[in-house]
Amino acid sequence: MKKIFALVIGLILFPLSAQAADFKEGVHYEVIKQTATATPEVKEFFSFYCPHCFQFEPLISNLKKQLPEDVKIKKVHVNFLGKQMGPELTQAYAAAEILKVEDKLSSLIFDQIHTQKKNINGREGVIELFEKAGISKQEATGALASFPVSGLASQMKRDTETFAIRGVPTLIVNGKYKVNTGSVKSTAEFVELVTFLTQKKG
Repeated sequence: MKKIFALVIGLILFPLSAQAADFKEGVHYEVIKQTATATPEVKEFFSFYCPHCFQFEPLISNLKKQLPEDVKIKKVHVNFLGKQMGPELTQAYAAAEILKVEDKLSSLIFDQIHTQKKNINGREGVIELFEKAGISKQEATGALASFPVSGLASQMKRDTETFAIRGVPTLIVNGKYKVNTGSVKSTAEFVELVTFLTQKKG
């Protein structure tokens, strides 16, 4: 985790220092599956309770702006941090995706936990955050209990298990490559590495 924190600080301080890099397996990335997804994608495994994920948010936002339009970033909330609130916030993020307020809700949750240093008090606290994001209590309650949201939350749990995620933030590209974030030294190199992996054949 200290390495990730150092990376985040380095990427913020030196956003334009990267040169064209020769990315190597075992150094910059690891091959974790034999086959890639049919279309390019980036999955970011994260937790609202992870301070490094909070610090990583600006980098992900920057990456999203610079990746080709056909490459989608999918955020996957993990259950293993936050005790009983871990699964609760996975359900909340899934509901936010269905309601298309994931960016607003994420900002509010990260702010409450890491800036305000306040706990989120169960489902009631989650619904209060949805209301701040512009979703009525009735709509939020219905979404959180809905079958599509439960299905999406279950898929996040399966993805976490499938890719054996033990720490966050973790980036998986095309379902095949795990990014070694500690290997890059700037925002530009980070974007270059992820872009390289989305386009890598074989």
